[in-house]
Amino acid sequence: MSAVFPGSFDPITSGHMDVLTRAARIFDHVTVTVMHNARKRGHHLFDLEERVAILEEATRHLPNVSVDTFGGLLVDYMRLQNRSIIVRGLRAVSDYEYELQIAHLNRQLGDVETVFIMAATRWSFVSSSMVREIASYGGEVDEIVPQASAKALRLKFADVQRPE
Repeated sequence: MSAVFPGSFDPITSGHMDVLTRAARIFDHVTVTVMHNARKRGHHLFDLEERVAILEEATRHLPNVSVDTFGGLLVDYMRLQNRSIIVRGLRAVSDYEYELQIAHLNRQLGDVETVFIMAATRWSFVSSSMVREIASYGGEVDEIVPQASAKALRLKFADVQRPE
């Protein structure tokens, strides 16, 4: 049985990796799908190609994980790929409330099921937006993102000097 783990992954965090690694133990194959929206062009730190490259490097050690992209409704992607299971990570109750609405809509629109995997407690506070902010000020993010993300963030913010 295969599943799809969708997101913007701007960049992928250790919380994402925790959920993905656990999903890869449950499912025969997991496709990490970087969803992109033309209306949000310019709102991401990393462009689509950069996010895919980071993900491919970060997931290289997971043989049953692949990376893909899609620019429409997730249910359309699921139909095109003949998939029926979406994996979503949850950090807190607030995530659940939001994700529950989306899961119900996806079920209604595309006859797909959503499997929720709770992120490990140690990653419950980590979000891509917080990681981007920390990195933008030259802060250390190596403990909360995979090495591929940390390297890409250092390159992106190479001109930022850490306070001494």
